Amino acid sequence: MSAPQLVPARTASSAGSAAHVKRHLDGVPHDVVGLSALFSVLFAAVVLGMWLSGPTGRIAAVAICLVGVPMLVSNLRARSERERDDDHPSR
Repeated sequence: MSAPQLVPARTASSAGSAAHVKRHLDGVPHDVVGLSALFSVLFAAVVLGMWLSGPTGRIAAVAICLVGVPMLVSNLRARSERERDDDHPSR
């Protein structure tokens, strides 16, 4: 059995049957997608809890949304750019 070879192929069909194409088809690392989903659910749960806690919690929830959402997006975008595979682009 031959070891899988990494090739800078544009399509999986041109890589051959024994080649292993290691790339993210959408260009975004899969761990960034998973972290986005996880942090979005946790963030929503925290904001909902604050919103339901009363008037002060509602003000804090709005403030956290105004600060937290842009921070979350920018941090995940930076991580995606840092971990993106530029040697084997998907398109």
